[in-house]
Amino acid sequence: MIDLMSIAKTEADGGDLLGLLGELFEPAEVKPDGYPDAVVWKGGNHDGSVNPVAHSLTDAYALLGTIAAVDVLGLPFYGVPMWSQIRHDSKLEALSWFGNMPCTSIKWSTAGDAYVTDTDGSRVVVMGKSGNAPLRTQAGVYCNVRPYGPITVVRCMPCLPYSQNKPKFEVDTNGVVHSEMNTPGVQMAYANRLFLQLVHETGFVGRVATKPTQAMEDGINAGLHSWLLQGTKFQVGRKYAVDPYEEHKESIQKIIDLLPSDFKDGMENWGGRIEQHISDTNYGLLIWDLIEKQNTIVLATDLDGDRLTDLLADISDPLRAFGGMVAKHLGQDINMRNVWSDMGYVTGNGRDMTSVMHRMDGPPIHEQTLGSADAMLLRLLDGDEWVGGTKQPYDPRIHFVLIRDAYIDANPGNAELKKWLDDALDTFDEVYSGDRPGFLQGYEALKKAITPWGSK
Repeated sequence: MIDLMSIAKTEADGGDLLGLLGELFEPAEVKPDGYPDAVVWKGGNHDGSVNPVAHSLTDAYALLGTIAAVDVLGLPFYGVPMWSQIRHDSKLEALSWFGNMPCTSIKWSTAGDAYVTDTDGSRVVVMGKSGNAPLRTQAGVYCNVRPYGPITVVRCMPCLPYSQNKPKFEVDTNGVVHSEMNTPGVQMAYANRLFLQLVHETGFVGRVATKPTQAMEDGINAGLHSWLLQGTKFQVGRKYAVDPYEEHKESIQKIIDLLPSDFKDGMENWGGRIEQHISDTNYGLLIWDLIEKQNTIVLATDLDGDRLTDLLADISDPLRAFGGMVAKHLGQDINMRNVWSDMGYVTGNGRDMTSVMHRMDGPPIHEQTLGSADAMLLRLLDGDEWVGGTKQPYDPRIHFVLIRDAYIDANPGNAELKKWLDDALDTFDEVYSGDRPGFLQGYEALKKAITPWGSK
């Protein structure tokens, strides 16, 4: 058994977490490209039957829950330290360690407003805040694919129409805020191509969520989309009044010149239905898609895509609530969750929305956010996870779900592994059925109930 409480206390007290975990895991022979001195650990059963997955060891339960889950499962893995203090100490180089690991990876949310200890001993806000934007840039991430029920959102990344470069950011004497476009156009092109590939392969309707009429960044993005459509078999229903490729041709050609010469090879055979919308209108359309069970792929910027996925995550509960109100008005006392399921709807409340970041080079990175993980960990440290009976302890199921997805992705066709992962998740659900156990008690119960991978 791993002393999880000791790890939690060490992190909370600002202790030597790097040294503690260095004693727990052994150094890995695998290093990220270009970073021979990177700290990478390995654990689990490296028996050659399963391709390992890399875990980012970030903060709070993203750290503690991962360590517990990998210990329970025993699958071969690599661990890269990436909590707030080491991101700060390494001047964000830890992001590059993780972002350039040559294997399928799992990235948890990182603390954006954490205080850390600076070199002079003072307490400061962690460098780079959450580190999400620099991680994506350093890892070559060009999009984030988020499926939710019938709707899949392709978020072009970084694709940020606001500044991430602090030295270039300013507010002038007139109060005008200046920021530069810091989106690599090449990554825009890759995201556009993946969007079209998904529309072609799935047969889903493709909706483009940009605003080329008002935002220069979106003009370039929409222009690349228009260029990629040339010579294909896609049918475009709603079209932008002005072709953004023609409008920004000179700028877009500079990006095209940087792409591989075979970038559009095979696309002459791609087809499907595309609708080009102004970004503002997409949320209303997607609600109708959700209600009508219309399978849809959406291409959006990181900024608009983030808003779309957040709103989609929240919409199912109000729809169910309104359905219940209508039923009550008609004199029916019904369980709307059962009705929702009986009608064929599969969306929950957003916590079941998975996310996969695609890199221009290398396997994808599966990612997930733990909303209140910091506050919940404080309850464990305070000795009352139930807060006097008003709260529930942390539920680590998401760790096992995300690990399952990542290992299946990293080991296509491995039926034995998939069955074992499915059985492990079923066992988890048995252990956590009924009243949810405390985190440490749940860990002990899972250790007893699940036979680690490769054990006899």
